[in-house]
Amino acid sequence: MSPRPEEQSGVGVPVLRRRAAVPRVTNCAAGRFLDAFTLLELLVVVGIMALLLILIAPAFTTLKSAGDFTSAAFTIKGVLDTARTYAKANNTYVWVGFYEEDVSQPSTNPATPGVGRLVLSVAASKDGTTVYNPNNPTRIDPTRLIQVGKLTKIDNIHLATFTDGSGTGATFDTRPAVTYDTARIGDLTPPDPSLTPFQYPVGNPAPPAQYQFVKAIEFSPRGEARIDNSNYTLKTVAEVGIVPTHGNTAPT
Repeated sequence: MSPRPEEQSGVGVPVLRRRAAVPRVTNCAAGRFLDAFTLLELLVVVGIMALLLILIAPAFTTLKSAGDFTSAAFTIKGVLDTARTYAKANNTYVWVGFYEEDVSQPSTNPATPGVGRLVLSVAASKDGTTVYNPNNPTRIDPTRLIQVGKLTKIDNIHLATFTDGSGTGATFDTRPAVTYDTARIGDLTPPDPSLTPFQYPVGNPAPPAQYQFVKAIEFSPRGEARIDNSNYTLKTVAEVGIVPTHGNTAPT
Protein backbone atom coordinates (compact mmCIF):
# COMPACT_ATOMS: atom_id res chain seq x y z
CA MET A 1 0.00 0.00 0.00
CA SER A 2 1.20 3.55 -0.67
CA PRO A 3 0.09 6.88 0.65
CA ARG A 4 -1.78 9.24 -1.63
CA PRO A 5 -2.67 12.74 -0.47
CA GLU A 6 -6.27 13.83 -1.00
CA GLU A 7 -7.84 17.24 -0.33
CA GLN A 8 -10.14 17.33 2.65
CA SER A 9 -11.21 20.75 3.97
CA GLY A 10 -8.27 22.32 2.21
CA VAL A 11 -5.76 20.12 3.98
CA GLY A 12 -3.76 17.44 2.31
CA VAL A 13 -4.43 14.23 4.23
CA PRO A 14 -2.50 11.07 3.48
CA VAL A 15 -5.00 8.26 2.66
CA LEU A 16 -3.89 4.70 2.35
CA ARG A 17 -5.42 2.89 -0.65
CA ARG A 18 -5.01 -0.79 -1.48
CA ARG A 19 -3.81 -1.38 -4.98
CA ALA A 20 -5.77 -3.91 -7.06
CA ALA A 21 -4.13 -7.28 -7.06
CA VAL A 22 -2.39 -7.91 -10.34
CA PRO A 23 -1.87 -11.55 -11.30
CA ARG A 24 1.76 -12.32 -11.78
CA VAL A 25 2.95 -14.68 -14.44
CA THR A 26 5.97 -16.56 -13.27
CA ASN A 27 7.99 -19.29 -14.78
CA CYS A 28 9.44 -22.55 -13.62
CA ALA A 29 12.97 -21.42 -14.29
CA ALA A 30 12.63 -18.88 -11.50
CA GLY A 31 11.57 -21.65 -9.15
CA ARG A 32 7.94 -20.47 -9.02
CA PHE A 33 4.83 -22.37 -10.25
CA LEU A 34 1.38 -21.22 -11.38
CA ASP A 35 -1.68 -22.36 -9.35
CA ALA A 36 -3.44 -24.63 -11.88
CA PHE A 37 -4.46 -28.24 -12.54
CA THR A 38 -1.76 -30.55 -13.68
CA LEU A 39 -2.30 -32.76 -16.69
CA LEU A 40 -2.62 -35.77 -14.39
CA GLU A 41 -5.35 -34.10 -12.34
CA LEU A 42 -7.29 -33.21 -15.48
CA LEU A 43 -7.07 -36.79 -16.71
CA VAL A 44 -8.40 -38.04 -13.38
CA VAL A 45 -11.37 -35.64 -13.54
CA VAL A 46 -12.18 -36.61 -17.14
CA GLY A 47 -11.96 -40.28 -16.19
CA ILE A 48 -14.42 -39.83 -13.32
CA MET A 49 -16.87 -37.99 -15.60
CA ALA A 50 -16.66 -40.75 -18.19
CA LEU A 51 -17.32 -43.38 -15.52
CA LEU A 52 -20.38 -41.49 -14.28
CA LEU A 53 -21.76 -41.24 -17.82
CA ILE A 54 -21.34 -44.98 -18.27
CA LEU A 55 -23.15 -45.67 -15.00
CA ILE A 56 -26.15 -43.40 -15.69
CA ALA A 57 -26.54 -44.28 -19.40
CA PRO A 58 -28.70 -47.38 -18.69
CA ALA A 59 -31.05 -45.24 -16.62
CA PHE A 60 -31.59 -42.84 -19.52
CA THR A 61 -32.07 -45.78 -21.89
CA THR A 62 -34.69 -47.29 -19.58
CA LEU A 63 -36.52 -43.98 -19.33
CA LYS A 64 -36.54 -43.60 -23.11
CA SER A 65 -37.81 -47.18 -23.60
CA ALA A 66 -40.55 -46.66 -21.04
CA GLY A 67 -41.50 -43.39 -22.69
CA ASP A 68 -41.60 -45.01 -26.13
CA PHE A 69 -43.84 -47.82 -24.87
CA THR A 70 -46.21 -45.39 -23.16
CA SER A 71 -46.30 -43.33 -26.34
CA ALA A 72 -47.19 -46.46 -28.34
CA ALA A 73 -50.13 -47.22 -26.02
CA PHE A 74 -51.45 -43.66 -26.36
CA THR A 75 -51.02 -43.84 -30.15
CA ILE A 76 -53.22 -46.95 -30.30
CA LYS A 77 -55.78 -45.27 -28.06
CA GLY A 78 -55.75 -42.24 -30.36
CA VAL A 79 -56.43 -44.40 -33.43
CA LEU A 80 -59.35 -46.11 -31.66
CA ASP A 81 -60.76 -42.76 -30.55
CA THR A 82 -60.55 -41.44 -34.11
CA ALA A 83 -62.35 -44.51 -35.50
CA ARG A 84 -65.15 -44.36 -32.92
CA THR A 85 -65.64 -40.64 -33.43
CA TYR A 86 -65.80 -41.10 -37.22
CA ALA A 87 -68.38 -43.90 -36.89
CA LYS A 88 -70.68 -41.79 -34.71
CA ALA A 89 -70.22 -38.56 -36.66
CA ASN A 90 -70.89 -40.20 -40.02
CA ASN A 91 -73.49 -42.76 -38.89
CA THR A 92 -71.53 -45.66 -40.34
CA TYR A 93 -69.45 -48.71 -39.49
CA VAL A 94 -65.71 -48.37 -39.03
CA TRP A 95 -63.00 -51.01 -38.65
CA VAL A 96 -59.57 -50.72 -37.07
CA GLY A 97 -57.24 -53.44 -38.31
CA PHE A 98 -54.16 -54.77 -36.47
CA TYR A 99 -51.28 -56.38 -38.34
CA GLU A 100 -47.79 -57.22 -37.07
CA GLU A 101 -44.85 -57.35 -39.46
CA ASP A 102 -41.11 -57.90 -39.31
CA VAL A 103 -39.47 -54.78 -37.85
CA SER A 104 -35.99 -55.82 -39.01
CA GLN A 105 -36.81 -54.82 -42.58
CA PRO A 106 -38.77 -52.07 -44.33
CA SER A 107 -42.43 -52.76 -45.04
CA THR A 108 -42.89 -55.01 -48.05
CA ASN A 109 -45.73 -55.26 -50.59
CA PRO A 110 -47.41 -57.61 -49.94
CA ALA A 111 -46.56 -57.40 -46.25
CA THR A 112 -44.33 -59.93 -44.47
CA PRO A 113 -45.77 -61.23 -41.19
CA GLY A 114 -43.34 -61.11 -38.30
CA VAL A 115 -42.59 -59.50 -34.97
CA GLY A 116 -41.83 -55.98 -33.88
CA ARG A 117 -43.84 -53.51 -35.99
CA LEU A 118 -47.55 -52.95 -35.42
CA VAL A 119 -49.54 -51.61 -38.36
CA LEU A 120 -52.97 -50.03 -37.82
CA SER A 121 -55.46 -49.16 -40.53
CA VAL A 122 -58.88 -47.49 -40.26
CA ALA A 123 -61.53 -48.08 -42.94
CA ALA A 124 -65.18 -47.04 -43.01
CA SER A 125 -68.28 -48.20 -44.84
CA LYS A 126 -69.30 -45.81 -47.61
CA ASP A 127 -73.04 -46.57 -47.36
CA GLY A 128 -73.43 -46.87 -43.60
CA THR A 129 -73.98 -50.65 -43.62
CA THR A 130 -71.79 -53.48 -42.36
CA VAL A 131 -71.03 -54.27 -46.05
CA TYR A 132 -70.79 -57.98 -45.20
CA ASN A 133 -73.79 -60.25 -44.60
CA PRO A 134 -73.82 -61.31 -40.92
CA ASN A 135 -75.53 -64.57 -41.89
CA ASN A 136 -72.84 -65.35 -44.45
CA PRO A 137 -69.73 -63.41 -43.41
CA THR A 138 -67.07 -62.96 -46.08
CA ARG A 139 -64.17 -60.66 -46.88
CA ILE A 140 -65.27 -57.01 -46.83
CA ASP A 141 -65.46 -55.56 -50.35
CA PRO A 142 -62.69 -52.92 -50.62
CA THR A 143 -64.65 -51.02 -53.27
CA ARG A 144 -67.31 -50.22 -50.66
CA LEU A 145 -64.85 -48.86 -48.12
CA ILE A 146 -63.14 -45.53 -47.64
CA GLN A 147 -59.77 -45.12 -45.94
CA VAL A 148 -59.84 -42.96 -42.81
CA GLY A 149 -56.43 -41.34 -42.45
CA LYS A 150 -53.06 -42.93 -43.17
CA LEU A 151 -51.58 -46.16 -41.91
CA THR A 152 -50.16 -45.96 -38.39
CA LYS A 153 -46.93 -47.92 -37.83
CA ILE A 154 -45.33 -48.43 -34.41
CA ASP A 155 -41.89 -50.03 -34.17
CA ASN A 156 -40.64 -52.29 -31.36
CA ILE A 157 -44.14 -53.38 -30.31
CA HIS A 158 -45.51 -56.94 -30.22
CA LEU A 159 -49.15 -58.01 -29.87
CA ALA A 160 -49.51 -60.22 -26.78
CA THR A 161 -52.25 -62.20 -25.08
CA PHE A 162 -52.30 -61.86 -21.28
CA THR A 163 -53.99 -63.82 -18.56
CA ASP A 164 -56.92 -62.17 -16.86
CA GLY A 165 -56.54 -59.68 -14.07
CA SER A 166 -58.20 -60.30 -10.73
CA GLY A 167 -60.72 -57.53 -11.28
CA THR A 168 -60.24 -56.12 -7.79
CA GLY A 169 -58.26 -52.95 -8.42
CA ALA A 170 -56.73 -50.51 -10.89
CA THR A 171 -53.24 -51.99 -11.45
CA PHE A 172 -52.33 -54.24 -14.37
CA ASP A 173 -52.57 -57.44 -12.31
CA THR A 174 -55.86 -56.34 -10.75
CA ARG A 175 -57.46 -54.92 -13.91
CA PRO A 176 -60.97 -56.09 -14.90
CA ALA A 177 -61.08 -59.64 -16.25
CA VAL A 178 -61.76 -59.99 -19.98
CA THR A 179 -62.81 -63.63 -19.63
CA TYR A 180 -63.47 -64.29 -23.33
CA ASP A 181 -60.68 -64.87 -25.86
CA THR A 182 -63.02 -63.43 -28.48
CA ALA A 183 -62.75 -60.10 -26.64
CA ARG A 184 -58.95 -59.90 -26.86
CA ILE A 185 -56.53 -58.85 -29.57
CA GLY A 186 -53.08 -60.33 -29.05
CA ASP A 187 -50.65 -62.77 -30.59
CA LEU A 188 -52.88 -65.76 -29.77
CA THR A 189 -56.26 -64.08 -29.86
CA PRO A 190 -58.86 -63.96 -31.25
CA PRO A 191 -58.56 -67.76 -31.52
CA ASP A 192 -59.66 -67.73 -35.17
CA PRO A 193 -58.99 -65.28 -38.02
CA SER A 194 -61.83 -62.92 -38.73
CA LEU A 195 -64.40 -64.14 -41.23
CA THR A 196 -64.73 -60.54 -42.39
CA PRO A 197 -61.17 -59.35 -43.03
CA PHE A 198 -60.51 -56.11 -44.85
CA GLN A 199 -57.52 -54.89 -46.79
CA TYR A 200 -55.29 -51.90 -47.29
CA PRO A 201 -55.46 -50.05 -49.60
CA VAL A 202 -59.15 -49.77 -50.48
CA GLY A 203 -60.83 -48.15 -53.46
CA ASN A 204 -62.71 -48.69 -56.70
CA PRO A 205 -61.55 -50.56 -58.69
CA ALA A 206 -60.15 -52.77 -55.95
CA PRO A 207 -56.36 -52.27 -55.71
CA PRO A 208 -53.92 -55.11 -54.92
CA ALA A 209 -53.79 -55.68 -51.16
CA GLN A 210 -50.63 -54.83 -49.26
CA TYR A 211 -52.15 -55.74 -45.88
CA GLN A 212 -54.96 -58.15 -44.98
CA PHE A 213 -56.38 -57.41 -41.53
CA VAL A 214 -57.79 -60.54 -39.89
CA LYS A 215 -57.71 -58.96 -36.41
CA ALA A 216 -59.91 -55.91 -36.07
CA ILE A 217 -62.23 -53.86 -33.91
CA GLU A 218 -65.57 -52.88 -35.43
CA PHE A 219 -67.34 -49.69 -34.33
CA SER A 220 -71.05 -49.29 -34.97
CA PRO A 221 -72.79 -45.96 -35.73
CA ARG A 222 -73.62 -45.81 -32.01
CA GLY A 223 -69.96 -46.15 -31.09
CA GLU A 224 -70.25 -49.74 -29.83
CA ALA A 225 -67.09 -51.78 -30.19
CA ARG A 226 -66.82 -55.45 -31.12
CA ILE A 227 -63.81 -57.61 -31.88
CA ASP A 228 -63.84 -58.50 -35.61
CA ASN A 229 -67.55 -58.26 -36.54
CA SER A 230 -71.18 -58.36 -35.40
CA ASN A 231 -71.10 -62.16 -35.02
CA TYR A 232 -69.39 -61.48 -31.68
CA THR A 233 -71.65 -60.22 -28.93
CA LEU A 234 -70.94 -56.99 -27.10
CA LYS A 235 -68.64 -57.43 -24.11
CA THR A 236 -68.30 -55.21 -21.05
CA VAL A 237 -64.49 -55.48 -21.26
CA ALA A 238 -62.19 -55.91 -24.27
CA GLU A 239 -58.42 -55.82 -24.41
CA VAL A 240 -55.60 -55.07 -26.86
CA GLY A 241 -52.37 -56.52 -25.45
CA ILE A 242 -48.92 -55.17 -26.36
CA VAL A 243 -45.39 -55.66 -25.03
CA PRO A 244 -42.13 -53.89 -26.01
CA THR A 245 -39.59 -55.74 -28.15
CA HIS A 246 -35.97 -55.28 -29.14
CA GLY A 247 -35.92 -56.05 -32.83
CA ASN A 248 -37.91 -58.91 -34.35
CA THR A 249 -37.71 -61.33 -31.45
CA ALA A 250 -40.80 -61.72 -29.29
CA PRO A 251 -40.13 -61.43 -25.56
CA THR A 252 -40.49 -64.60 -23.52
